[in-house]
Amino acid sequence: QVQLVESGGGLVQPGGSLRLSCAASGMLFSPYVMGWYRQAPGKQRELVAKIGSSASITYADSVKGRFTISRDNAKNTVYLQMNSLKPEDTAVYYCNTYRNGINYWGQGTQVTVSS
Repeated sequence: QVQLVESGGGLVQPGGSLRLSCAASGMLFSPYVMGWYRQAPGKQRELVAKIGSSASITYADSVKGRFTISRDNAKNTVYLQMNSLKPEDTAVYYCNTYRNGINYWGQGTQVTVSS
């Protein structure tokens, strides 16, 4: 049974930083793409960043240069380092993986950027 557990969210001032973590269990980790998505109130869930097995990376234009996704296959964990945070980054952040026709999601972690 695939489980994704996010941590690291919280309240931060504009310009601050947070590091999100997503621990995966119940699955092979290294061969698969892992992603971070976010959903703000009243908006659709959107891709933030994803990282493939060969460390190929995609970022949303809105976070390029500020966010960094990485993975540690030995720990079955994917990270999202978020710097220079803006109020518009406020959202629930979800970890994701897709395999065998199924999307798996974590429970989400709230990130609030406010002064």
